[in-house]
Order: sequence, then C-alpha cells, then structure tokens
Amino acid sequence: MTVRAWCVVLASAAMINSGALAQTAVHGSADAFAAAGVALAWAVARGTTESEASVVLRIVTEPTVFQGLAVVGIDPFSKQEKIWRAAAVSPGSLDVRVLRAQFADFPRTEIRLFASTAQLGSGTPAVIVFYLGVPDTTPEFSDHVKLEAYLSDRLARMRTASGGRAP
Repeated sequence: MTVRAWCVVLASAAMINSGALAQTAVHGSADAFAAAGVALAWAVARGTTESEASVVLRIVTEPTVFQGLAVVGIDPFSKQEKIWRAAAVSPGSLDVRVLRAQFADFPRTEIRLFASTAQLGSGTPAVIVFYLGVPDTTPEFSDHVKLEAYLSDRLARMRTASGGRAP
C-alpha cells in the first residue's frame, strides 16, 4: 500500500471516529419500529373523503439518546424534499400528520434522529429510519379515539418486544 493510500485510510478512520461519517440508515418495513432510544408507529385517519385521509406517524424518543428529530418526505426521482417536521429539539413524543395523497409525490419518508444539539445544528443525523411508502400493515381508523388507543397500545407492545430498549 502506498503512503498516499495509507493517508486516505487514516483520514477516513479519523472522520469516522469523530462522528463525521458515523451515520446509520435503517429500513423500516412494518407499521411500527423500535430501537434503543426511539419507537414509532403508523396509522391512517380516514376522512369523510379520500382526499381528507391523513397518515399519522407517532414518534417517541428518549432525550438522553436522541435530542432532536426531523421528518421528511422525498421524491425518489427528483430527490426533492418535503419537510413534514422541521429539524428541532425532540419533545419526547410527537405526532406527524400528513395527507395520505402527498405520499404519491413523496413516497420515501425519513425520520432523522439527532443524538446531540451539535448534530441538530449541522443537519447531520446520527440515525435515519426510512420507509418507502406507507407500510402495507398500517391500520385505518375512522374513529379518533380508536386511532389514539391503537397508537398507544402499539408503541407499548413495541417497547415490550424490544426488551424495554425503546422509550
């Protein structure tokens, strides 16, 4: 290996150790997801017409693990982004509501999780949980009370299934 190649390897290692490249992308597939410091669940709130139906994404974070978050819809072809929840300090529990019709234009959803306020300020998340469309297993509700009960119960079950690692 040449001296130049060694320099590239050492520089890359230094960047990874400093957190500059340390980013994890996780593909979510089901209507709920849990990992250390985060749990989320999807549901659909039916409207009186299809154009009024909205997708509800409830995200719960542990502030000692993730201090900030953002939710973005992305057009996979143009890479245009639609901000559904701007990057900000995480309130601990948050519902993001998006009209279901918007997923036709922005089918990739990224939940961007920031471990620190420094990462939040730089716009570089530690973890990205991404979905390609609304999960097929996402239940639909016309009753708001049942939707709320479902999301609460689903997140509680995810916490139990993850051994308490998720908030």
